[in-house]
Amino acid sequence: MTESAPSPVPRVAVVLLAGGQGARTGFDLPKQLAMLGGKPVLRWSLDAFAAHPAISGGVLVANTDVMAAAGQLPDGWISADPGAERQQSVAHALAALADWPEDTRVLVHDAARPGVTAEVIDRLLAALDDAEAAIPTLPVPDTLVEQVAGSAGEVVDRSTLARVQTPQAFRLGTLRRAHAEAVEAAATDDAQLVRRLGVTVAAVPGDARLHKLTYAEDMAILAGLLGIGTMRTAVGMGYDVHRLVTDKPLWIGGIEIAHSHGLEGHSDADVGLHALTDAILGALGDGDIGDHFPPSDPQWRGAASHRFLGFAAERVAARGGRIDHVDLTIIAEAPKIGPHRAAIRARIAEILAIPLERVSVKATTTERLGFTGRREGISAQAVATLQLPEN
Repeated sequence: MTESAPSPVPRVAVVLLAGGQGARTGFDLPKQLAMLGGKPVLRWSLDAFAAHPAISGGVLVANTDVMAAAGQLPDGWISADPGAERQQSVAHALAALADWPEDTRVLVHDAARPGVTAEVIDRLLAALDDAEAAIPTLPVPDTLVEQVAGSAGEVVDRSTLARVQTPQAFRLGTLRRAHAEAVEAAATDDAQLVRRLGVTVAAVPGDARLHKLTYAEDMAILAGLLGIGTMRTAVGMGYDVHRLVTDKPLWIGGIEIAHSHGLEGHSDADVGLHALTDAILGALGDGDIGDHFPPSDPQWRGAASHRFLGFAAERVAARGGRIDHVDLTIIAEAPKIGPHRAAIRARIAEILAIPLERVSVKATTTERLGFTGRREGISAQAVATLQLPEN
């Protein structure tokens, strides 16, 4: 008698919602991009899902600015545009998963909850073996009262209440049907829509680390829950100079500028990026550009300097730190830097993967004094401000 082959294990996809602005935090940027332990809040969830062996891929629902700041998506992940409301964002993600089969298991998660754990994911997926939907919940520890005109009213029985978290787990076919039938119905989470179908939603134990970032003070709570240590400020300074020569392209701040002369050097001689690289390495106490990319090494001959600056940024991330601000001053009699300042700022922000407002680019002359005044060379100085975890 021939044994039948085991049924294939359903695939698991993630819908990660990162389309909101989080105005209640009072941050200058969307809350999912706030730095927590050296990386954006959004990245905590991305990394946790990417590390789970059961997950095949996912959809990041975010606008282009958030996508750019989030960094590279894990393998198997795609993106979708957010909607005006959460429910529309999930619908957009479901459209992006149109080719995935009905028996796919899908986890819908809010990026504002960075404390995703493998244990919660495992509990949710196990619950889907017998249920069509499952949510993580926590008990309500506090006494609850009704509030009437600013005064405490009757006590509410908390024994039948629970706090609902994400990720929430569904069989993909069930979630599709719930959204298809909720044309006019609004809900604050997907489990509500599924319950309206008459489907029972299983509850599994949640995790306090799934605390939601809603207000500015939640950042300190999350840092404590996730075991993130305190940060210290580190400042580094960089300086570089290169001679102007004929028959070479001129690279400054990561862009090529049309000019009669270029800068002479072993690499592309970009004084701006070299100064910034040294400033970041200085703040790290990690030597200078020559220690990591010695001119004696032929592999760096003619190298694009964005590689050096990108390397310095990676060293910051590897230490669990973040780049708070960089300030670059270019000292040149010619060419005029003003017309290129916006492009240089944008390129530096791109290389460092930080918001544009954290990059300052200025230019000055030496009033025709010295080697820069005589147009013999161009120099640059830079300051980098980092946040690094206390050891």
